[in-house]
Order: sequence, then structure tokens, then C-alpha cells
Amino acid sequence: MITSSKLKSVDFYRKIPRDLTEASISGAGLSIIAALAMMFLFGMELNNYLTVNTSTSVVVDRSTDAEFLRIDFNISFPALSCEFASVDVSDILGTNRLNITKTVRKFSIDPNLRPTGSEFHSGPIPMVNNHGDEIEEEHTDESVSLTSSNFENYSHKHAILVVNFFAPWCYWSNRLKPSWERTAKTMRERYDPEMDGRILLGKVDCTQDSDLCRRHHIQGYPSIRIFRKGNDVRDNHGHHEHESYYGERDTESLVAAMETLVASIPEETHTLALEDKSNKPGDASKRPAPLTSGCRIEGFVRVKKVPGNLVVSAHSGAHSFDASLINVSHVISHFSFGKRLSSKAWTELKRLTPYLGASHDRLTGRSYIINRDETNANVTIEHYLQVVKTELVSQKRYQEFKLLEDYEYTAHSSLVHSLDVPVAKFHFEPSPMQVLVSEVPKSFSHFITNVCAIIGGVFTVAGIVDSILHNTMRLVKKVELGKHI
Repeated sequence: MITSSKLKSVDFYRKIPRDLTEASISGAGLSIIAALAMMFLFGMELNNYLTVNTSTSVVVDRSTDAEFLRIDFNISFPALSCEFASVDVSDILGTNRLNITKTVRKFSIDPNLRPTGSEFHSGPIPMVNNHGDEIEEEHTDESVSLTSSNFENYSHKHAILVVNFFAPWCYWSNRLKPSWERTAKTMRERYDPEMDGRILLGKVDCTQDSDLCRRHHIQGYPSIRIFRKGNDVRDNHGHHEHESYYGERDTESLVAAMETLVASIPEETHTLALEDKSNKPGDASKRPAPLTSGCRIEGFVRVKKVPGNLVVSAHSGAHSFDASLINVSHVISHFSFGKRLSSKAWTELKRLTPYLGASHDRLTGRSYIINRDETNANVTIEHYLQVVKTELVSQKRYQEFKLLEDYEYTAHSSLVHSLDVPVAKFHFEPSPMQVLVSEVPKSFSHFITNVCAIIGGVFTVAGIVDSILHNTMRLVKKVELGKHI
């Protein structure tokens, strides 16, 4: 059996009786300094233990989010009408999607980028199958030629004014002309403009009266507008309510559409008193015409993780565009790749990796405005985007947890003169590599070891310094005593 005396023999910390020790002023001061040093170093070590350390490496993209990449955007085009604005996607694998509408919304805006109404429902890209009639005989001009000087007079005189805005050089306008004139003749015979006056068909040559066409935001030829006379003149600052016609363009279809318009108007009056019953949300042949020539496009698209293009342009399968008049100037409010991070995720990202996130939305707030003149006509704006994925993971108990992921990109923009209709093109190229940021866990045992080293080291160094001071003072006293003797 081990006795207490044998147990005491292994004591590393043998005690010296208190009455055999001697306290000193220098020792007290040094003890206070040592205690403060221990507290300071302990605080620094604790802060270092609580601070997250990360390691960054570049690896082959090992994404788990399938083969598709989401692109979010909010872009304002002050000079591109929502009527023909189309969001298209293509890639090097042959994918080619035109006029994406399911996940894209459009809002008419004024030149100052302010919204002018509710969401603009443009429907599919205008496309007609029966377009015009074959010219069998020389036809006469039956529709009324309208200009800036007489347009308002005719629009106030007739309950419905249907206008064909055209250009003589336009292929589609020339195909429409025979049908339009025959339809005008038929409607004139059935509804005499002088005796009945409920409907009149007119036409505007946009090469002769560009100001009138610009005032009604005409960007594609031919554009058929339906103007109605009613209370909107008083409530909408003198402007008439109007729609765009996108139906078939042969004589039979046009006459049927005109008859539908007239059917809603009482014969005994020349003013619009009833709403056109054919103008239902499901009527694809007629939709509200844009109130302004600007458009804000927002939403998202999903693309494959291969080099491709997102293009915003004026597009139609049954209209012509004057390339010199199309202006794709735009202001980017948002353009990013991948899932949109929540505010909590952004806070976590900044806490772990403060240097990340700066390139998540690099194009935000940038403007690309083209001042129209002869030297700036037919200008396409191209953006070249190099996309790199960053993944942040945490390692705890030998397991790896993905905290969040973010896509960052670099952007280079340029202006290109082209003979084609100008577009705004975003060429994106995802990188096959990704940046992997790993959270490096810290060992608690390492923290305790460092704390012990701090306490023991400071205590030992302070003891050495105290011993040196004490022996030095004793030596000084001995020398003084020797001199006196």
C-alpha cells in the first residue's frame, strides 16, 4: 500500500514555507506586467482560434447542379419597343430558342426609364401564314393617305381608324398592299365614310412622314394600328387608345377583322360607346400597342453550361426593320449567373471570404448609350463574359458540407458596326474549372497547447527577469557596502 510520504515524493511542485519567501516592489511590478501580458496574448490566441481560416484551390468543375445554368437579368432599353423586343438564346451545341416569354416580363418605359403602365403582354413573335393576295389586276388606292396634318382630323371624325404604317422598300408591306386596298374598298362600300362613318382604313408612308411614325412608336413595317375614339381622349391627355393587329393579312381575314370591330359600334352614332368585345385576352390577332418606344426586360433563362449567347433584338417573322433606326442602347440594373443568394447567404459569404462577391453582378449600374447620328447607325453592343463558379465548403469531423455557391464573371464590352439589324448580345463562356474555397477547421487541442505555452512562457520569462533584477540589486548593495568599509 502506497503511503502518503511516498506519494509526496513525486510532487513536482514542492512548496516553500511562506515565511521563508521575500516579497519585493520590483517583483510585484513585474508580476503585474506578466499578468497583463498573459491576458493580452490569451486574447489574441482566442481571437485567432475563433477566426475562420480558408484555403483556396482551383479544381475541375464538379458541380452538382446538373448541366444547366440560370441567368437573371433586368435591362432597360429606352429606344427599343416592347412590341418587337425578343429575348433569344443559342449555344455551340445547336440550341436556338427565340422570343422566350415564359420566364421573361416586359414593361413599357419612357426615355427616362420610368414605367408608363402595367406589364406589356406581347405574346409570341408576330407571324402570319396567309400574307396578302396575289396581284391579279391593277388596283387603285382605296385607303386614305394620312399625314401629320390630317391624322388627328380623321381620328376624331371616325369611331374606328385602322392605319397601315408601311415603307415602300419593305417586302412585307408590298405583299400586304393589294389585300389592304381591297379591304379598304370593301369597307368603304359597306360603311360609307360620309353617311356611316364608323370605320375608315388609312395608310402612312413612314419614309415620307417619319415624325408621325415615330410619334406612334413604329419600329417594324408594316404595322397595323387600330385607333378608337372615345373617353380615352379626355382621360389620356388627348391620346387615343389603340391596338396592334397581328392576324392574317389576306383580304378575307382583314375584312372579317374589320367587321368584328364595326359590330361593337351602334350604327346611329359616330362615336365609340361600347368596348370592342373581340378584344379579349385570348385574342391573338389584336393586342394593345406600346405606349412608348422604350422597354424594360426582366426575368431569367436557363442555358446549358457551354459557350453561348443571350441576345435581345427586334424580331418578327412578318415585319421588316430599318436597321439604321434601331437603337439598342441599354442600362443594366442586374445581370448575374446562378441562383440568387439570399441576404443571409451574402452575409455568410462576406464573413468567410470577404474578397468574393465583387464580381457576382459586375455589370450592375452600367449604361451603354448610343447617341444616334450618321456615324452611330447600325451599332450592335456586345458583352463578352467569362464565368467562373466558386464553391464554399466546410470540413467538420472528417465530413464535407457545401455551404453555398456563387458564379462570378469578368465582362468586356464593345460596339460593332453591322449591316444587319442591331442587337444587344451577351456572349457567355463558362469555365471548365471552378474555385474551391474550403473552411479549414482549427484544433481545440492546439488552442489549449498554445494557451499553456503562453502562460508557462510568460511566467518563466518573468521569473528569469525578476531573478536578474534581484541579483543585480543585491550586487549593487554589496558594492556600496564595500565602499563604505
